[in-house]
Amino acid sequence: MKSRERVRTALAHKEPDRVPIDLGGSLVTGINAVAYHHLRKFLGIDGQPVKVANIILQLAEVEEPVRKRFGVDVIELPPLEPIPGVKNTRWKPWTLPDGSPALISADFEPERTPNGDLLIKTSDGRIAHWMPAGTYHFLPKEPPIKEPTLEELERFEPARLSDEELEFLHHTARRLYHETDYAIFGWFGGSLVEGGQFARGWAEFLMDLKLNPEFASKLIAKLAEAAIADLKRYIEAVGEYVDVIGFGDDLGIQTGLQFSPELYRKFFFEHHRKLYGLVHAHTKAYVFLHSCGSVYDLIPDLIEAGVDILNPVQTAAAKMEPERLKKEFGDKLSFWGGGSCPQTVLPWATPEEVEEDVRRRLRIFAPGGGYVFAPIHNIQPDVPPRNIVAMYDAALKWGRYPIS
Repeated sequence: MKSRERVRTALAHKEPDRVPIDLGGSLVTGINAVAYHHLRKFLGIDGQPVKVANIILQLAEVEEPVRKRFGVDVIELPPLEPIPGVKNTRWKPWTLPDGSPALISADFEPERTPNGDLLIKTSDGRIAHWMPAGTYHFLPKEPPIKEPTLEELERFEPARLSDEELEFLHHTARRLYHETDYAIFGWFGGSLVEGGQFARGWAEFLMDLKLNPEFASKLIAKLAEAAIADLKRYIEAVGEYVDVIGFGDDLGIQTGLQFSPELYRKFFFEHHRKLYGLVHAHTKAYVFLHSCGSVYDLIPDLIEAGVDILNPVQTAAAKMEPERLKKEFGDKLSFWGGGSCPQTVLPWATPEEVEEDVRRRLRIFAPGGGYVFAPIHNIQPDVPPRNIVAMYDAALKWGRYPIS
């Protein structure tokens, strides 16, 4: 069975020949450039330095030899601009935080502070993102809306997809569809919860939901209006080629939801249903939602809103035990991730313990289909190469149907 058929069979809740595997198919199933550099050395794969394809998360571009080595079935539809004004068309030398050599967009010119922090500034001088010295990815810094007033909201403009970006995505998606057998993953984003948090700040936006609901509602509506308009254009550009369209909205934390189910239904549910409904109405793609943390209490709402696939399946969070998720929702929802835990296993376990962790999870998630293997979220720099290899080798070894 070829990769695209394998993935679509699994997502149709049928058993393919083996569990599909993802590494680098999206910005939430990727690998940090530092970890990837050391993985390539461990595997004996030579070539040019690692490309930092995702600047904010500092994720590597996963190459064909690595995809083949691990039996990967998914390929990313890469963006032209990983951040506004920066294109992944020309590359220059870069040094990763651990001193390893890499390549990054030649357009990328962050400001470096005297103590080694990296700053990404907007045209008006606002620090949008920063990477403190000694860390491995960028963090949001100064939100554009400082006060929850309608005047500030009027001046705020959500980021939009340019015609140039859509043209690039169209041609790339068509090429990948005709020249490869991979399932094609198109990341759209469409964040409303995270969009509000980026616009206002994490704590500030959560307070807005309770203390300033009129402002919060108008901000969310403005984000949703822009997302819906862009999604229509995105679907027109790539909808006939992609197998999965990815959305991102972190609804959970380690111990529960960021806010009550009632607030989700009041502010977000209908907007999500419109977004996900567009995908179902105009494409054959599956709706993938990346939502970290404990989202158990909202899973029925997400299914009703039109989510087909849940990621990253953070099984160490409250109420997110694999057995519970598969039993209660496995007939309606596919799980993409949950394959090994970066909080409790991957960085510290032995390869044998990693293999056993993967095998146990496959026995739970894989029967009946509805499962794509990936670790829980992106592989971080502290994961040793031997454990990455052990994880994917275990998925290939134990992921063949019937699962044993």
